[in-house]
Amino acid sequence: MKILVTGAAGFIGFHLCKKLLEDKHTVLGIDNINNYYDVKLKKNRLKILLGKKNFKFKKVDISDTNFVKKIYPIAKNFRIIIHLAAQAGVRYSITHPYKYIESNVKAQISILELAKKIKSFQHLIYASSSSVYGANKKTPFSINDRVDNPVSLYGASKRAGELIAQSYSRMFNINCTGLRFFSVYGPWGRPDMAAYIFTRDIFQNKSLDLFNFGRMERDFTFIDDIISGITPLIKTKKRKSNLHKIYNLGNNKPQQLLKMISLLEMLCERKAKINKKRMQLGDVRHTYANIKESKKDLKFKPKTNLKEGLEQFVNWYKEYHKIN
Repeated sequence: MKILVTGAAGFIGFHLCKKLLEDKHTVLGIDNINNYYDVKLKKNRLKILLGKKNFKFKKVDISDTNFVKKIYPIAKNFRIIIHLAAQAGVRYSITHPYKYIESNVKAQISILELAKKIKSFQHLIYASSSSVYGANKKTPFSINDRVDNPVSLYGASKRAGELIAQSYSRMFNINCTGLRFFSVYGPWGRPDMAAYIFTRDIFQNKSLDLFNFGRMERDFTFIDDIISGITPLIKTKKRKSNLHKIYNLGNNKPQQLLKMISLLEMLCERKAKINKKRMQLGDVRHTYANIKESKKDLKFKPKTNLKEGLEQFVNWYKEYHKIN
């Protein structure tokens, strides 16, 4: 099957493309290779993908008004789009707000316009985020909960993307599925995420900033489990009703950040220096995914516990950064 994947040089996009290629799909990857984090890391991921059969890559900015015109000639026979490209980062959204409107709102419209134009289009699968739950108090977070209380522009932009997809699905009969990811980590992970930051600082003997004085919990979800939640959707037939659906993809087992640091100390064989700070603007104390619907419809069952996942991440980190 021909599948278009946006954000192909990103963390989740890279792993997804690898899996799709292993499953003998033809993949067209799209990415603008922006400098939000280390471009070299993105290019190294891409280098691996370009070495595989049935993978082609196009460097393009989805938020460009002419995106559909540029990409349609080579994407017109792609009936499935998996849209993972986005401007990530809660804290970055405070200082660079316009990037989030361009990358998470305008780009969402571009992708939907492309889907609308493709004849016999089957399914748009797109990335949302646990950040849409914002200041919700009830846990675990359910897809049936109201999500109108964002605490960050990032969360608001991802919720806007969901609403835009919902409106397009109704107006133009487009089959759409949104996936709310919860704190994804693993090999080839993003340098702005906790596992990478903490591991880097431990190896460099730097102090780790721990916000809310360490009283933080995250539903850390290993990358392989996330991919196992995405791939079943490729075989999903077009829904006759309720064309827009949303699922949580999370581990369903929140862990304290202090537990993550303790495990990393053991795996890195070094002691962490911890600098406890107040809660940061735009941050939340905990995330916790209710995955009832994901289990039922996608047969989603996370298998990797935090210790196993971090061991794989640290082993990759040491190899990638040549640490003995």
